[in-house]
Amino acid sequence: MRFLLSPQGMNPQLRINGPMNINHYATKKSVAESMLDVALFMANVTQLKAVLEQGSSFQYYATLIVLISISLFFQVVIGILLIITARLNLNDVAKQPRLNILNNAATALIFITVILNIFITAFGVQKTGLYPNRNFRPY
Repeated sequence: MRFLLSPQGMNPQLRINGPMNINHYATKKSVAESMLDVALFMANVTQLKAVLEQGSSFQYYATLIVLISISLFFQVVIGILLIITARLNLNDVAKQPRLNILNNAATALIFITVILNIFITAFGVQKTGLYPNRNFRPY
């Protein structure tokens, strides 16, 4: 079977009938972002658990608790923004400025959250449980 391009450069067999539904596209995008946000949220909860298991004797205990808590808070706010964005109709011209503001706010918070998580990784969360007795020295 041979595919020929139309004068507009699009394969007529691959063309979807009717105009593209921008609202459907934006909803899919928001759902994908939400899934990634959930994955990062779960990773941060695991990191918070590891820091709490280390105890206050861990060198960066307070720093990591604060950074992870801020990251978790931002992720909840991002999730709320994405839910609101997904529920609003992008095809409604009156709602487009509000959606643009919400999208920009979510994008900025995602950027800040990524930077926070770089710092969280840099300070390092060490797993406990290998040697439960802190006074134990294997060698």
